[in-house]
Amino acid sequence: MGLTFAHAVAAVTAPGARFELGTATIAGRELPVFHSTPPSLRALFDSARTRDGTFLVYEDEQWSFAAVMDRVDAFGAMLVERYGVGKGDRVAIAMRNYPEWIVAFAAITSIGAVAVCLNAWWTTDELEYGLDDSGASVLVADAERVERVAPLLATGRTGTRVVAVRTTGDLPAGIDRLEDVLVYGAPLPDVDIDLDDDATILYTSGTTGHPKGAVSTHRAVLSALFAFGCRAAVNALMTDGDAAPAPYPAAFILIVPLFHVTGCVAVMLSTFASGAKLVMMHKWDPERALELIERERVTNFVGVPTMSWDLLESPSFATRDTSSLLAVGGGGAPAPPELVKRIDNSFTKGRPNIGYGMTETNAYGPQNSGDDYVRKPASAGRTVPIMQVRVVGPDGNVLGAGEVGEIEFRGANLIRGYWNKPEDTAEAFHDGWLRTGDLGRIDDEGFVYVEDRAKDMVLRGGENVYCAEIEAVIYEHPAVYEAAVYGVPHARLGEEVVARVVLREGSSLTADELAMHVASRLAAFKVPTIITFSNVQLPRSATGKILKRELRDQHVS
Repeated sequence: MGLTFAHAVAAVTAPGARFELGTATIAGRELPVFHSTPPSLRALFDSARTRDGTFLVYEDEQWSFAAVMDRVDAFGAMLVERYGVGKGDRVAIAMRNYPEWIVAFAAITSIGAVAVCLNAWWTTDELEYGLDDSGASVLVADAERVERVAPLLATGRTGTRVVAVRTTGDLPAGIDRLEDVLVYGAPLPDVDIDLDDDATILYTSGTTGHPKGAVSTHRAVLSALFAFGCRAAVNALMTDGDAAPAPYPAAFILIVPLFHVTGCVAVMLSTFASGAKLVMMHKWDPERALELIERERVTNFVGVPTMSWDLLESPSFATRDTSSLLAVGGGGAPAPPELVKRIDNSFTKGRPNIGYGMTETNAYGPQNSGDDYVRKPASAGRTVPIMQVRVVGPDGNVLGAGEVGEIEFRGANLIRGYWNKPEDTAEAFHDGWLRTGDLGRIDDEGFVYVEDRAKDMVLRGGENVYCAEIEAVIYEHPAVYEAAVYGVPHARLGEEVVARVVLREGSSLTADELAMHVASRLAAFKVPTIITFSNVQLPRSATGKILKRELRDQHVS
């Protein structure tokens, strides 16, 4: 039998172990850190130079580790010598998931500059905001984003210089084609990088106004990355020691955007750290994903729960060979318990998993997987000791096991703050703790449960209604494909509960029938009073999350 969680954590973090723990002073506070943390992201990338075999697969392209690092060196030299980029300067990336995104990111951070990861879905005005807010001196963009920023250059609204990748034909004035300015064979310039130097700016979606640029140091990114590795080592010790070894080399499929912290840290950087192959998709499509999983023998599927649903609901799922998959899940939103059960029952070896992280935590947070997840499908899981987690009440006092309050995190993996927004930083952080804005509880085994976003919780007639709980019950109905629960204003109750539902193809269900289904499992005040059905997929963000705010706005407009 495998070890318990506590014994496995103790084993992998013990003196002399791969993830031995120590302490470091960060922003004036003593925090746990890994002794084996590389001195910078550049050092992490350097470790890939000696690896053999294929690293990146994109459509029909295959890039070896050596080819990627040769490009990184030349790209870094180009930024320094042609564009005058120095340590601390910001260089933005705006493109879909191409190999060049990864090359640019590695090169930017390897020369001590700051990689500004812009949302590829942004419009011209939004891109202008990101470039202006970050003060990016250079933008690396693909053809679609070049088209969007061209008006900014033509009208002088930005002085950012632009490097275009994967473009054909003539380019607007002031934009360089990568192939024309990249000098192959150029060495990566030397630069001294400190662990606490800024490395990345990722923009959070925000709830009002403009998005905020979350700034991470090299230490923060690497601490999160190694926390994922630590947890993987813990999971290995918790499984049966007699289990057969994995039949295929590790391979991740990239199905979320690289500009999102999950795609960037949890997936892309994890493959650099582990030497796993990274299979990149042009865009999310469950049929294509199944084809690539079978062809490339993918072992790890990391996305949001809606993507796991899409995979299982694909018409070709039963005919595709998914036996290479060992882990299926991801994060970004709570997964309905019914989905956890389906994943565990639908794959030969693939076990369900989930992680609860944020842009502000560099994607790392509580994780749940395997037997623990099947046993506690509503829980986000537990953390390794590099991150501390607690639940506090409205008065700021720490709550006991099972009590619901706001979840707070502290650790070396947290961002140092928001770019040029000291007031927002002060609002989000206190005494080194991050206020998540999420309501939750921690049980007596240390498992974290996320009940709901504080601002999305429905307050109905004085009762707190947690949308995730209702969604979990709705998903249990066999006719339901996807659902979203949210609140809308009500003159007497303050808010009432609304459910928007998409049915499985060929299924039928009435609002009354679904209300009865929910009422058979939950208290009456939790039953949606308004249930509407949609014939099309619910609106999603670039990362696949259902956009409840958009649904709410449609309802009240």
